[in-house]
Parts: sequence; structure tokens; C-alpha cells
Amino acid sequence: MKKTFLLIAIISFSNLLFSQSDNYVGAMKKNIAMLDSAMQKQNAAELANNFERIGDAEKTQWLPYYYAAYCNILTGYTEKDKNKLDGIADKAEELITKAVGLAGRENSEIDVIKSMIATTHMSVDPMTRYMKYGQASSENIKKAAALDPTNPRPVYLEGQSKFYTPEAFGGGKAPAKVLFNKALIMFDAFKPQSELYPTWGKSATQYFLSMTDK
Repeated sequence: MKKTFLLIAIISFSNLLFSQSDNYVGAMKKNIAMLDSAMQKQNAAELANNFERIGDAEKTQWLPYYYAAYCNILTGYTEKDKNKLDGIADKAEELITKAVGLAGRENSEIDVIKSMIATTHMSVDPMTRYMKYGQASSENIKKAAALDPTNPRPVYLEGQSKFYTPEAFGGGKAPAKVLFNKALIMFDAFKPQSELYPTWGKSATQYFLSMTDK
């Protein structure tokens, strides 16, 4: 009888875990599918909250906090009040720190977000903050590329940086175009580790590439 109860308990627990896992994957896929349109629909803040709630519910998964950090950074792209950008970047840093803790170590995708966080801090006052945050952004791009040379997102971010850097300082549309073209090729070849791993960035790369010819 005890063996029967034990078997029933094991089966019930396994079914519960499967259900939780199934719900997690479904919730993640639903919100990931909305990432590419987040800028147009201006719902990045809502998605950030969704991903953070998923992370808080799961407790052991790093990807929800990664996406929550990414979505927080997206809100900074449309924020007109520069006084709010440090707070946005700080929140993203809090979330990506949780992601690192759950992942057990930094990885290429996490370093991409760290680069974006530094850029957000820098954008408050580029002239006075470049030495600190500009270098931090560049260093994280290099780390991300080194950790996964197949990841197109560091190349896309490098192209974006060149795009906004004056030609007198080595930037401009011409060097940015080279990087965006390289990133597009990499996006087409990139193989994410799972269906929930990051794939974002291709549409943004295409947009910036179109701007290099104007």
C-alpha cells in the first residue's frame, strides 16, 4: 500500500512539474512573439512586467529576467525625459543581475544587455559620460562577441554605435553599413540554443541598414 501511495505521489508531482513547465514555455513564447512589435505598439513596459512576473513565479529560470531587462531598455528608446533614463537603466541592471545569478555565470546574451544598459546611462549626457559608460558598453560588446562569435547581436550593437558616432571619431554610416550587413548574414545563420533563447535584432538591423543609404 505504501508503495502504491508513493507511486501516486511521484506521478502527481511529475504531472505538476510538467504542467508548470508547459505553462512557463507557453507564457514565454507568447510574450517573446510580441518583442519585435514592442517599439511600434509602445508596450515594452508591459512586456517587461510580464517577463518579470514569469521570473518571479518560476524562481529558477534566468531568461524571463533577461527579457525583462531587455524590455526595460526598450522603454528608454522612446523616453523623452532624460532624467528618467538612469532609473530605467538601474532597473534593467537589477533584472540582469538576477539573470546572472540564476544562469550561474555571464554569457554572450547577458553581456549584450549589459552593453545596452551602459549605453542608456551614457545617453543621458554623452559628452560627460562617454569615458565611463561608453567604454563599458564597448567592453561588454567585445565580451559578448568573444563568448559566442556566432551571436549577431554584438555586431548589430557595434553597428548601431558606429551609426551614432561622428565620422571625425571613426563612426558614420559607411562603417555602420559594413557591420549591419555582417550582422544580417549572422542572423540568417544563427541557431538559438532553444525555442526560448533570444533571436531579436534582425528587424532593427534591417531598419538601420536602410538608414545608411539616406
